[in-house]
Amino acid sequence: MTAEAHEHRAEAVCQAGLQLYARALREGTVPEYEAAAMPCVTQSGILQPDVEDVRRLRPLLPALALPRLLHRMEEDIARRRRAESWLTEAFEPLLTLGTRDGHGLPATDGITVLHGIDRINDAIGRVTDEASQEILTIQPGGRRSPAALAVALPREQRLLSCGARMRTLYQHTTRHDPAVLAHFEQLHGDIEVRTLDELPQRMLMLDRMVAFIPANKQRTLAVEIRHRPLVTYLGSVFDRLWHLATPMHPSAVHHRTLNGITPRQRAIAALLIEGHTDNVIAERLGMNVRTARVHIAKLAATLGSESRAQLGYLIGQSGILDPER
Repeated sequence: MTAEAHEHRAEAVCQAGLQLYARALREGTVPEYEAAAMPCVTQSGILQPDVEDVRRLRPLLPALALPRLLHRMEEDIARRRRAESWLTEAFEPLLTLGTRDGHGLPATDGITVLHGIDRINDAIGRVTDEASQEILTIQPGGRRSPAALAVALPREQRLLSCGARMRTLYQHTTRHDPAVLAHFEQLHGDIEVRTLDELPQRMLMLDRMVAFIPANKQRTLAVEIRHRPLVTYLGSVFDRLWHLATPMHPSAVHHRTLNGITPRQRAIAALLIEGHTDNVIAERLGMNVRTARVHIAKLAATLGSESRAQLGYLIGQSGILDPER
């Protein structure tokens, strides 16, 4: 082992150095050359030159060696604490330069990553309090929990009371959800809700200046977007979906049944033609698998299908997916 490969702090005497020190205590001295590969024993002072033979090293008494090592360790800790204090003072005026508003949220070109449900809710609440013109939301999935609706209610009502307008997109599976319907009945102001068979990921946009989107499936990570081109793009996506959606609130519009095929069954038929499984169909349309299979069975019965393969053929022949119908 070379001295270069053996470098470490003087107070951190290595195992090999301690073994050499123990041998020196037993034998009285050790050859100097044996310590060449472990300079920690001489740098720490636990082995010192023998005044009677400079080619050998004599051990410092353990009662003196231990306090010396501990004292050097304390000095090192104090030195590191002084360096830590200096760095803290040096970086204090720079901390806000790396954040959007000094709230400790790291931002890169108008994009801020939010960690944890509490921080996400705090950020949404803070931005909602600053908004005054418009709130746009996309809510995919089947239902929203009563707890989530309760958190959103005062924020949304405050905005509506200030004259802002609210536009929300849900999936068709939410059209008859009592909790969601009751939520919108409690709100007063310029509110419109529409639904689509499929929606992209959840989104919240305020005044077309700030948008929030999830960053993981568990929704414990979110992204706050203030990057103007990205916010503009997300707003245009919302507008396109809005024009394709069916009104739900304040006055609901229902698609007419075509040859006994409901709009939901037509949406399922389109996904069946693409070859998706029942699980994928249920996930994309915001329903559970059992409900999806019930609709598939009704669709098969209406078209007279006796197998999955035949169902795909009959869907194509029926013309129920033709855009002009």
